[in-house]
Amino acid sequence: MVQRFDVHERFAEGAQFLAGELRDGSSGRTQQVVDPATGEQVYSYRLASTADVDTAVRAAADAFPGWAGATPGERSDALHRFAAVLGERAGELAYAESLQCGKPVKLSEEFDVPGSVDNAAFFAGAARHLEGRSAGEYSPDHTSVVRREPIGVVGSIAPWNYPLQMAAWKVLPAVAAGNTIVLKPAEITPLTSVMFAQAATEAGIPDGVLNIVSGAGREAGEHLVAHPGVAMTSFTGSTAVGKRVAEIATGTVKRLHLELGGKAPFVVFDDADLEAAVQGAVAGALINSGQDCTAATRAYVQRPLYDAFVGGVADLMATVRLGDPFDPATDLGPLVSHTHRDRVAGFVERARSYATVVTGGEAPQGDLAKGAYYRPTLITGAAQDSEAVQSEIFGPVLVVLPFDSDDEGIALANDTPYGLAASAWSRDVYRTGRATREIKAGCVWVNDHIPILSEMPHGGYKASGFGKDMSAYSFEEYTQVKHVMYDNTGVARKDWHRTVFGDRV
Repeated sequence: MVQRFDVHERFAEGAQFLAGELRDGSSGRTQQVVDPATGEQVYSYRLASTADVDTAVRAAADAFPGWAGATPGERSDALHRFAAVLGERAGELAYAESLQCGKPVKLSEEFDVPGSVDNAAFFAGAARHLEGRSAGEYSPDHTSVVRREPIGVVGSIAPWNYPLQMAAWKVLPAVAAGNTIVLKPAEITPLTSVMFAQAATEAGIPDGVLNIVSGAGREAGEHLVAHPGVAMTSFTGSTAVGKRVAEIATGTVKRLHLELGGKAPFVVFDDADLEAAVQGAVAGALINSGQDCTAATRAYVQRPLYDAFVGGVADLMATVRLGDPFDPATDLGPLVSHTHRDRVAGFVERARSYATVVTGGEAPQGDLAKGAYYRPTLITGAAQDSEAVQSEIFGPVLVVLPFDSDDEGIALANDTPYGLAASAWSRDVYRTGRATREIKAGCVWVNDHIPILSEMPHGGYKASGFGKDMSAYSFEEYTQVKHVMYDNTGVARKDWHRTVFGDRV
């Protein structure tokens, strides 16, 4: 059962969380949080300034020695308590996530919140398994040990499509490894990130370990990335903004982790289970109203199944129910904002000049007209080099293209700048095996599309960025590797000294 709360009362002090305290921003500019299902303002707060970022970084730096010096067991215990508090707050977290994002509450309750709780539990365990390698004597006279140590203050920037989960993906591996963090959520969706940090404090994680600055990207975000007190930047968002983040980060030569855009191919071979592929394509394209960087966006269907696939997808899309996110019967909520809805609609309108919009392609009228809704949309007849095929639309839009040979299907799947996720659909293990080897993406599903696990890494190839979220791989991203070498001989004059002293050794 979703537990509702008064947003203004809950966040009366503001939407910044600095050194364990809820505060208002000092930029002098106001930001509204809008319910995209109604277009109504549900909260207003003052944005963070660069001074607020400075305060957050100082708080994180002050907390770092104590947190980094805690034993793995102590950090693990704190994260286990954190997971428990998140579980207790599941209802209100789901409500806040759906309120600010417009996503159906069944998605928040069954995917976003449980996934975040599971992430906390996973990294609570991982905190006790940060391994270096002690390998004795690689040199006859020395013992070598490899240590993994926390990096320092991490400055992370998260997107608006999964605010709670992205906060978890950024925060948990970093703090489990002993780092402290300043997280900047998207300014239009700050609520659950702040609630996440409050839950950490309630669980006993020390003040300053986790700080939230809710501010504009060009001010708070860029200042955080450029800050000399920040040792690592982790960013999730568009490839275009990721390039800007990389440019700024080079100014202080900090560690960089980028999870960027995607344009996931959905490759259906002619021996695939057609019903499963149709179901998977519609679900994979419409998850979170298509606002998912791993969503199925380009379906390549081998020609014998092409017509049946297009017909099946069109029919199934027509049954998808748009509605109030808090109605359990709703399948598809609005997009995150009217501005973003209009951006998605622009892609579709331009596509009408070179392709066919089979179904959808419009905002609904009637009771839903005030919201940022857009109907599930199917496009066919687009060329491979067209905008609809090559660009990340980030909405409930699926483009379907035919292919003939397996070589062609795999080549088309790889023919975009992106490489975040993909799927291959076939009953032939050799076909799917080839697809998983040759498709250039960080995740390739076989006969499914979308599921993720805390134990498995998430991250891309090519313009989709580098570095991993979730899993032990992401845990290692937030550590420095240090080689320590011990002399075992006790001899003052080493044999290698002759390279300096010559015959005097």
